[in-house]
Amino acid sequence: MADKQISLPAKLINGGIAGLIGVTCVFPIDLAKTRLQNQQNGARLYTSMSDCLIKTIRSEGYFGMYRGAAVNLTLVTPEKAIKLAANDFFRQHLSKDGKLTLVKEMLAGCGAGTCQVIVTTPMEMLKIQLQDAGRIAAQRKLMPETVAAGTVETKSPTAMQLTRELLKEKGIAGLYKGLGATLLRDVPFSIIYFPLFANLNNLGKRGSEGPAPFYVSFISGCAAGSTAAVAVNPVDVIKTRLQSLNRGSTEDTYSGVTDCIRKILHNEGPSAFLKGAYCRALVIAPLFGIAQVIYFLGVGEFILSFLPKKDN
Repeated sequence: MADKQISLPAKLINGGIAGLIGVTCVFPIDLAKTRLQNQQNGARLYTSMSDCLIKTIRSEGYFGMYRGAAVNLTLVTPEKAIKLAANDFFRQHLSKDGKLTLVKEMLAGCGAGTCQVIVTTPMEMLKIQLQDAGRIAAQRKLMPETVAAGTVETKSPTAMQLTRELLKEKGIAGLYKGLGATLLRDVPFSIIYFPLFANLNNLGKRGSEGPAPFYVSFISGCAAGSTAAVAVNPVDVIKTRLQSLNRGSTEDTYSGVTDCIRKILHNEGPSAFLKGAYCRALVIAPLFGIAQVIYFLGVGEFILSFLPKKDN
């Protein structure tokens, strides 16, 4: 991405389109990841990703796999646009003669990860409630012992209803619950992803100056994305647990990051921090692979070329 100068509007369009395509393709796997991560010992409804998806289709229908997708599709455009544009902004301002040291590449990724949580935190907060609603409903039917006595089954709320309730009860802070955990996940992710992608992509360049072929960008995006995703999965488990509002009666509640870490280690063991890791890798790999292909194909520039140009 540092190989060519791209205008900010083109970066935003590229990031937005890539996010929309990517999320549409991998959202069912993301839903399985959330439900697997939220499972605690004694309330295991799903045994694997495939088991989760099969049970979801049986109990909620095909579109049950897309619970919360509307939130993601609405907010993923600004989220991905901010992430990609911020990384390019920092890379351009930190580079000397178009070259970056590894430390500066990591700083650029850190800046991108920090910027994106403005959108990521409320998006994840709403998405997790909608994705996990089906798990809670299934537990109520199949594992009634995990539901508190006297609990009345309620209809799953919409994203707008959740937003209104959170704003009414807790103000804007309600939408930013888990902000610290989101930062702890997204900043290290970007620190790992962007330098790793840039260096892998450079290996496939045509000559010293030519850009890498699009398939190299795709493979580099997939490899870097899956590596970074697995590396930060423990923090993603913590973030998912902290942001989940509804739980079964036998499931733990958490007061913060340290309390969450302590209870997971004590009650479930270290392996619990890897729950949903392969799902997350399967989500992130194509998501960022598609993003890099769209970016390098210059879809944003192509769209902007149809707009009338201002006369100087």
